[in-house]
Amino acid sequence: MTKQLPIRRRWLLVLAAVVAIYFVLAYVVLPIIWTHREHEPGLASLPMVTRTSSDIPGDALNVGLVGNKEDVLRAMHAAGWFPADPITLRTSIEIVGSVALDRPYHDAPVSPLYYEGKKEQLAFEKPDGRSADKRHHVRLWLVLEKGTDGRPVWLGSVTFDRGVGLSHDTGQVTHHIAPDIDAERDLLMRDLREAEMVTNFFQISGTGPTLLGRNGEGDRYYTDGEIDIASLVVDGAKRAEPPETRPPPPLIALKDQIWRGVRNAVTQ
Repeated sequence: MTKQLPIRRRWLLVLAAVVAIYFVLAYVVLPIIWTHREHEPGLASLPMVTRTSSDIPGDALNVGLVGNKEDVLRAMHAAGWFPADPITLRTSIEIVGSVALDRPYHDAPVSPLYYEGKKEQLAFEKPDGRSADKRHHVRLWLVLEKGTDGRPVWLGSVTFDRGVGLSHDTGQVTHHIAPDIDAERDLLMRDLREAEMVTNFFQISGTGPTLLGRNGEGDRYYTDGEIDIASLVVDGAKRAEPPETRPPPPLIALKDQIWRGVRNAVTQ
């Protein structure tokens, strides 16, 4: 017995050391290594998740645009995304009718989300099917009056509404999002590129790799945690040549490669 106690104590110490190393790596070292905002350093201190009106963490930020409001409006129009109507009694009745009767409503309102205490300044959607039951939509907030190239910078959250149901957190009627928010980020960037509305693309770190995220309605989502940002053309002047894509740092590219393997293994 006297010889077993030291051995057991040593194993407990080893286990405690392993746990401590894991927490330091997972929650301190790797988040620092995998955080990059070299192309837009003014975003370094900002949170990367929205909030609901009840101050519950909402959708993760996953896209950004560089340009003034008019540039954003022109680019989204050219890409086939419709400005969302404000929420009023009339538009609320219209969206209910669209879902119930399966009729089009291309500029249906979106429920508000908040970032740094502000409701989204712009919102756009792209229909998927006839009614407003399913749609791609993005909310945008102006976060920097002047970025590195002297133009405004917007951050946003783009998701896919897969259907209408009850909120898992509040019980209210709401849209539920599809979990793969990276696919929606890629769709928006592709639409802007094909519309010839982009001069260059780059990435910054967002929420970080997330497999089991939950938004303000309790919907699950997963993401590599990167925010894709498109620098828009000025005054709607289309760019015929392909936009430049600024590559991420090597460690971020490695992280994304590891993430894709983990995501595919878990989601399949």
